[in-house]
Amino acid sequence: MVMRVVEKNSLESIKKEMENIGVNAKGMELMVKKGVFKLIKTDKITNKAANLLKQGMLVKGGEAAINYRVADFKDGYTDVLLMGTLEQYARLINHLKLQPFGLKEIAKQIEIVLSNSSKRNFKIKCGKYLLNFNKKTCIMGILNLTPDSFSDGGKYCNNYDKAIFCAEQMVKEGADIIDIGGESSRPGARHVLEEEEKKRVLPVIKMLSKKINIPLSIDTCKAGVAREAIMAGASLVNDISGLRNKEMVKVIKEFNVPVIVMHMQGDPQCMQENPQYEEVVNDIISFFRERIHWAESNGISKENLILDPGIGFGKTTEHNLEILRGLEEFKVLGCPLLIGTSRKRFIGDTLGLPVGQRLEGSLATYFWSVFKGINILRVHDVLSTVRAVRMVEAILYG
Repeated sequence: MVMRVVEKNSLESIKKEMENIGVNAKGMELMVKKGVFKLIKTDKITNKAANLLKQGMLVKGGEAAINYRVADFKDGYTDVLLMGTLEQYARLINHLKLQPFGLKEIAKQIEIVLSNSSKRNFKIKCGKYLLNFNKKTCIMGILNLTPDSFSDGGKYCNNYDKAIFCAEQMVKEGADIIDIGGESSRPGARHVLEEEEKKRVLPVIKMLSKKINIPLSIDTCKAGVAREAIMAGASLVNDISGLRNKEMVKVIKEFNVPVIVMHMQGDPQCMQENPQYEEVVNDIISFFRERIHWAESNGISKENLILDPGIGFGKTTEHNLEILRGLEEFKVLGCPLLIGTSRKRFIGDTLGLPVGQRLEGSLATYFWSVFKGINILRVHDVLSTVRAVRMVEAILYG
């Protein structure tokens, strides 16, 4: 007899184990949700609701951690950490829908959170291209046309032939998207005038749109640049300002293109001057909830939103590591997720390495990101990342 602990926590992986045993379809349907365990944290609900929520979860065989003062039955608020299987949550939701004190709305939110946390099969239409994230992580290759980017500044600026060759090489190496930028966003970077940014990026976009057969992304926070880049052949906008420019919102709506909404505290000139958060992952999730609502209320479909927590943008090294530890939590937002860690300072700070020696550290963050379900990786080293990521996917998905 061989006995082992089976570490599985997804419906798909548990179904596979049951199939190997020979469980029939009806049996799998009845049992599979009992095998997936989830922790759900909800912030600041009333003590009355928390007491009923805990009782309901205990009755269903799960658990709920609440502030010990809630037992005093005094007015107030508490965070709640729910612990249970999908089957227990399903029964809890039905119970909560009949309860007072806002528990009906909490039931609705639990349903949404559970649905979003398991969602992976996003599809994003970029002009004539369709990005399908089901069991495949897309690789976004970085093409900086700036003299002052932190890693490759000046390498392709004012040398269109070299830039075109670099982009074509990234396509051969397996890039799914090329992200083209004409203004550095490194800490302390100076602003670039709109006409100068257009001068850098538009000729390259026009040429590349005729030469390669994958989507082109324009990395800009200027609506005028985004507009002309789309007209030149870009089909995706990477906005580090997080759609805080009303004119950019109009451009996204007019052309109906996807947009990467990034979180940044401050701006590149001041973002690394003592960034502060109450709880970094929770704060960024709150920011994204507001941005999603803002986008939808201004006519942008949620299906066109990609979210980027903004590693290195107004965060300390520990903030960045905490974001990486909590990547799965961003899935509750129900949008595709992008991570850009390539060669960044926090890797250098962690490993004590200069920019040119951060490949292994970058790859480690990308292995982790794929394991946590991130959909797009923004990278400098395309070939190394593609090979490593495809190996991780083979382990995860077969």
